[in-house]
Amino acid sequence: MDLSIVIVNYKSRTKLISCLASVGPAEARLRREIIVVDNDSGDDLSGLKTEFPEINLILSPKNLGMGGGNNLGISHASGQYILILNPDTIIRPGAIAVLVSYLEAHASIAMVGPKLLYPDGSLQYSCLRWPSFFTPLLRRTFLGAYFPAAVDSFVMKDFDHQSIRPVDWLMGSCLLFRREIVGRDSRSFRPFFDERYFMYFEDIDLARQIWSCGHEVVYVPEAVVVHDHTRGSAQHPWYLAVFLDRLAWRHIDSWLKYFIKWGFKRKLKI
Repeated sequence: MDLSIVIVNYKSRTKLISCLASVGPAEARLRREIIVVDNDSGDDLSGLKTEFPEINLILSPKNLGMGGGNNLGISHASGQYILILNPDTIIRPGAIAVLVSYLEAHASIAMVGPKLLYPDGSLQYSCLRWPSFFTPLLRRTFLGAYFPAAVDSFVMKDFDHQSIRPVDWLMGSCLLFRREIVGRDSRSFRPFFDERYFMYFEDIDLARQIWSCGHEVVYVPEAVVVHDHTRGSAQHPWYLAVFLDRLAWRHIDSWLKYFIKWGFKRKLKI
């Protein structure tokens, strides 16, 4: 098997169907499988295999979180490459083939991601620099207005997003990586998401793992994916979110776990 596509669903049935339809027919040269993990969402997916007989539908008995749900799908994958897709993505024609071809041609690169667009066609900042400890605070509160340069640097506004380049990390809505990676110490490992993060920071953490073993993470804008992105943890003003929004607490929890794990200094600069 060349490619395993893993999609985790949580209360996103309508978007999931659109995502699966956009994946389209398999590339003639690629043998692939599509694994859909339902994260105990309560969605009625009983007719999904009738509409998309190719998929392997896995029903998780509990919500494992974003990383845990993807890990469940990865554990059932047999492809040489793993493509992580959010159900709120629409794949533009040829995007998957571009990403796979790039990895095939560059042995030192372990993970790639596409250019992401909002549904209106505007650019979504999907390749980013390592966060400082204060980055989430600047992005979520009024303080960001006083430090715009720090926020702009984090989302790489100084980059035109039109050229291929190594980046610190990529937004986890669409990621392609090798199923097995050989580290700088010649030992191989299979990339999995750290399940200490129920949601948020699992994509940054995975990129750190890859950079730490001596491989690169690369942004490939020739591949284009539409991402109907809503910031789930930013549904309320910052001063209310900590009281009203469970996802805001998830974000804070992952934020702290990330810096406890990796330290408070930005490292691995490229």
